[in-house]
Amino acid sequence: MTETLRISGKNLGEFALPEFCPRCAWLKLKMHNRLPYQIFPGIFSSIDSYTKHVVHGWIDKHGDLPTWLSELGPIIDYIPPPHHSQFQLKIPEYGILLTGAPDGMLALADGSIAIIDYKTARYTANQDKLLPMYEIQLNTYALIAESRGFGKVSRLALIYAEPVTDAAEAAQPAIHTADGFAMRFSVRVHPGVPHRDRLAPLFARAREIFDLPEPPPETGMRRLHPAPFPPSLDRPMTDPRRGVIAGRVGSVLHFNTRS
Repeated sequence: MTETLRISGKNLGEFALPEFCPRCAWLKLKMHNRLPYQIFPGIFSSIDSYTKHVVHGWIDKHGDLPTWLSELGPIIDYIPPPHHSQFQLKIPEYGILLTGAPDGMLALADGSIAIIDYKTARYTANQDKLLPMYEIQLNTYALIAESRGFGKVSRLALIYAEPVTDAAEAAQPAIHTADGFAMRFSVRVHPGVPHRDRLAPLFARAREIFDLPEPPPETGMRRLHPAPFPPSLDRPMTDPRRGVIAGRVGSVLHFNTRS
């Protein structure tokens, strides 16, 4: 019997990256994504969670989106994202269980829904290469959402939040509070629409690699762990969540300096 391949939308998105490494993918799939040296600072998850609270709190109070998200269009409300255990879809033709956990879902005024994903990172030119992965991730969420009866998905969006940390900003008296300081974020929206036709070739590729009895050749392989490398060696893969784009002011993060 063919073993079911369990894969998240983000991991499937890696198959769309320009520098995709089949050998790395095989190892990750066989180890159920439990590779060593996969350390991700918890602060980024905390900031993503904070951003969700900012958006939901604004909608609860004002009934619409913050100005920096207004281009997503008029909304009715937000939809509390389901737990990841309730957001899955079997793809029987490929023997795949597709999983995910969307950051945000919005009920739009036209009756459709939008799915959004928050990214906290500083923009670098190299990060544009990660967009195919993020776009596939959102498209898998759209597929799961529609299959689970949440409604027709008409819009997708990546919400990039970048800390404003220049010297001029740090010198502003307004950032100081009685018990710490506040950090401002600039926000930019990368909108999109569902293109679910992009998923089938990736399902097939993931299944093909997973079924290989041995890992593919090392050609083009890049190291997976984040330790520094001498210039003569291949560079570690950039953490996919560290990407992105600056733009309008979105929110402020407050730091308490008291122990």
